[in-house]
Amino acid sequence: MFRTTVAVSAFAVLLSSCVQSSAMRVSKNQMIIQTSAEPMCGSVGAAKAAQKQAAVETIKAGYDRYIITSAAAASNVTATQMPGHYNTYGTINSYGGYGTVNATTTYTPGPMIYGGSHDQSIGVVMFKDGEPGSNQAVSAREVLGPKWAVIVKDGVNLCS
Repeated sequence: MFRTTVAVSAFAVLLSSCVQSSAMRVSKNQMIIQTSAEPMCGSVGAAKAAQKQAAVETIKAGYDRYIITSAAAASNVTATQMPGHYNTYGTINSYGGYGTVNATTTYTPGPMIYGGSHDQSIGVVMFKDGEPGSNQAVSAREVLGPKWAVIVKDGVNLCS
């Protein structure tokens, strides 16, 4: 029971914080978003999280729309195979002083341990509705969907 509780708790922690983002304002209407996502998110998940974070930061800054003007990505994800173990099972047959041994050995590989992150950096220019250039910009609220207010309040923690 204790192991199950620990495993469920660890899984919940992983799901609740698989993405971290930061925003750096570089001018009144421009910022750089940097996002780091766990290996399970993949590079596409990191990009989606960065896009959502751009929408969140646009709304928080008092703007309505944004354009992504630059992007860069990197991955330092690694996979390490942990040591496995061998199991040997056998039987001994004895016939009138002579014997035979039948044995089978199987190897069970150890678990894969993933580390590192998928990183995404994007440059963003923000616009208010009606400003010159805003007609080409993406609506921050549309990117976040109907529950945009909750996402702005709670932040982007998942890569989906």
